[in-house]
Amino acid sequence: MLGTFAALLLLAALAALYIHNRRQTQHTILRNFPIVGYFRYFAETLGEYMRQYQYLPNWAERPFNRLDRAWVYRSAKGVSNLVSFGSENVPPYVFRNAAFPVLDEEKQSYPGKWIGIAEGPGACREPYFAKSFFNISGMSYGALSSAAVTALSRGAKQAGIWMATGEGGLAPYHLDGGCDLIMQMGTAKYGVRDAEGKLSEDRLKEIAAYPQMRMFEVKLAQGAKPGKGGILPAAKVTPEIAAIRGIPAGEASISPNRHRDIGNISELGQFIARVREVTGLPVGVKFVVGDLDFLDAWFSNCITFPEHCPDYVQVDGGEGGSGAAPAPLIDYVGMPITEALSITAAARERHGLHERIRIVASGKLVTPDKVAWAMCMGADFVSSARGFMFSLGCIQAMKCGSGRCPTGVTAADPRLIAGLDPADKAVRVARYAQRVQDEVEMIAHACGLTDATGFLPRHVTAIERGVGGFRAAQGGD
Repeated sequence: MLGTFAALLLLAALAALYIHNRRQTQHTILRNFPIVGYFRYFAETLGEYMRQYQYLPNWAERPFNRLDRAWVYRSAKGVSNLVSFGSENVPPYVFRNAAFPVLDEEKQSYPGKWIGIAEGPGACREPYFAKSFFNISGMSYGALSSAAVTALSRGAKQAGIWMATGEGGLAPYHLDGGCDLIMQMGTAKYGVRDAEGKLSEDRLKEIAAYPQMRMFEVKLAQGAKPGKGGILPAAKVTPEIAAIRGIPAGEASISPNRHRDIGNISELGQFIARVREVTGLPVGVKFVVGDLDFLDAWFSNCITFPEHCPDYVQVDGGEGGSGAAPAPLIDYVGMPITEALSITAAARERHGLHERIRIVASGKLVTPDKVAWAMCMGADFVSSARGFMFSLGCIQAMKCGSGRCPTGVTAADPRLIAGLDPADKAVRVARYAQRVQDEVEMIAHACGLTDATGFLPRHVTAIERGVGGFRAAQGGD
């Protein structure tokens, strides 16, 4: 009798716990897995003690270690990031602090930068004034769930940052929050294509007419798979996604390896000029550095034909990649951002295009030190995809292409998507963006700079410890 009563009491407690977790919105794992989800939290708690004995070290996980992920999680939740008893990190670089750092009363707010020019060859009718140096990189609806895209859009609006659509086209969820948007055009031209798959000027005009649409981006390649177009598995191509992209439902969405109408630098320049003329907005290019001769030839062409010049370039490191990709490409093709960024910035300087072309850096730049490093190396802006996925609650389950993401971030299963509450996660997105900005500025102040626009290569120094990582300049301007 006593045993039966105890069993009933346990079942009642589990039922109450189940109902509570299904109703709460802060913990997606517990909302989707109300009972089993606790095992993850138990393991996470025990791991803290196990790591005292060097089991499961914080810096050993891939592709993002626990130190970086924990920093993002705490920032998104608004929890303190103060640490005690020294650092666990083994940094490949350090910033050169000034003897006399900037006082609080001397600090200045980030002034923002213009993208695009209003007069002269290559001018656009509406240049864009970017208020934040840290923004959301392109992630398509379809690769991400509707709830995730909605949360990002709302969070971006709260934080005053831009958000790129990814190559999957403009979805209603991108527009939901009212944030500044970049319309990305991949090799299949989803969202801006006609019935034959070619660029549609009518669609360009329709999209440019949205008041929050600020720029267009020509995607030549992404870090996860240079030389390979976008890949969306058939299981994730729902009728809604198919309608947005202009493709059949239930069939894998495989983009061409490159734009069929862009096969050389001249055609790239003509395409940029055409989109800018039709939309009136700045036009950028996302690419992965590989062929070094291409950069000099491209920037030389910009001098000869200024109307063909992009308003910005997004340099994506070979270590980038929030979507599905073949292992040989994601592992072995494309220069890492640690090499590619400085090469691109140097080429821009050689051709005198520093004020004409803005540089956006991306590729595992998810914490303030990496963002500040990128700005020292010549980036005007930094965009992150996976950092913002972590802010949504991504646990690095590595199931992005399956549609079975347990946190709902990349899920296709409606039950799993329902576990991610956009209202709650939008606040976390905004907190994460603001914390990155604040702590990048803190590094700038320690270096004697009033704001982050003053970063130069001489403010960071590489440390050789036999650990793979960032290669920074040793001095000079």
